[in-house]
Amino acid sequence: MAADAIIHINGWPGSGKLTIARELAALLDARLLDNHTIINPAEVLFERRDPLHHSLLKALRAAILDHVARMRPGLLILTDALADDVHDSAVFDEYRALAAARGAELVAIVLDCAPEQNAARLVAAGRAERHKLTDPAVLASLRANHRLLRPAGAPLVELDITDLSPDVAAALLAERCRAIFESTPQPAEPMP
Repeated sequence: MAADAIIHINGWPGSGKLTIARELAALLDARLLDNHTIINPAEVLFERRDPLHHSLLKALRAAILDHVARMRPGLLILTDALADDVHDSAVFDEYRALAAARGAELVAIVLDCAPEQNAARLVAAGRAERHKLTDPAVLASLRANHRLLRPAGAPLVELDITDLSPDVAAALLAERCRAIFESTPQPAEPMP
């Protein structure tokens, strides 16, 4: 297994990213940084249209990623809902830069599920308290007008989770990630 790696899980709001990421983190003995850990301080304090929301979010992301870049080597799982557009591609590029700064392998995972299953999961108990999207109309608009980002230049794992439980999805992802890590040449140990 890679000594230092970042797994980025991308999926629609309400798809089950955090639940699956928690299971995956347990299987791979990884740290987990979900997108709402970064987003929620700005969400609690400011409306999304308020310029202070954006500036706080930007400052929080920069501070957190700076500290993550200096963390001890290990496996880190990140979650996000990134679309295939210029803005979200730039966000993923921050993760590329983070991986490069750490000398870490970067694996991109895209989780997808059927729209009706996604809408049902979106309104699950507990989502509103975590400042997560709960409006099915907004989700429908996102799905109709955007495509999930599938970044080039990093190993990509895609999984349709429509009919999978979180533990089964996590087990499949762990297997695929291990295979990627085992097939990637590791840097040679320094000679004494």
